[in-house]
Amino acid sequence: MNEQERQRLARRETLLRLAAAGALGAGGILGLVRDALAAGNLPATPGFRHIKGPVGVDDTRASIGLNIKPGQTVMTGEGAEAVYIIGPDAFLQREKTKIAFEESGGAQVMRIITGRVLSVFGRNKERARNLSLVTATATIGIRGTGCYIEAEEARTYFCLCYGEAEVTAKADPRQKESIKTLHHEHPITIGAAGDRMLAPAKVINHTDAELIMLENAVGRWPPFYGQDYKKY
Repeated sequence: MNEQERQRLARRETLLRLAAAGALGAGGILGLVRDALAAGNLPATPGFRHIKGPVGVDDTRASIGLNIKPGQTVMTGEGAEAVYIIGPDAFLQREKTKIAFEESGGAQVMRIITGRVLSVFGRNKERARNLSLVTATATIGIRGTGCYIEAEEARTYFCLCYGEAEVTAKADPRQKESIKTLHHEHPITIGAAGDRMLAPAKVINHTDAELIMLENAVGRWPPFYGQDYKKY
């Protein structure tokens, strides 16, 4: 058995174990995993891989396989959920969330206008352009990162699940922080005003199983996989 086959079987065993434990949910995401296992590998093609409830791209209702292009906005309604792939990146967008994918000055911008999203990003060598995450209160530069964001008008919650990021408060660019983590060590909130806009937070509303699912969707494993860490 060659190394590629061993990796495929290891991925299959892990996802079957997560599915059996209910970690990947009982709905469409579990169906996505089952389809991938039946095919012998996870899908790596771009576009929507899972849709539940009302999901739109600009003025068009989203469908499986539909690609997201620069300049477009992805919106999920109440009770909705979507998993989609753009290049080396994969996203789990939760309900009542609006995200615009833009290009600015030769760089890519992911603007989380409102709502919640779990994202995994390929490293710079996998990317055609640099990528920044922008919310109402923060600008976040990323490098080979997995992260979870909840964006509100007056507050951003940001968990750097692993990787590196530079977080800057939009209201006061002097308030910024370089973060490097392996496994959810340093979640923060970024406020809209105040002497201390960047404040420590707790890990909320996202799981390691979801990160494993997203990374496998683009043919990778999260760096914490197989380590003796507290599981989220």
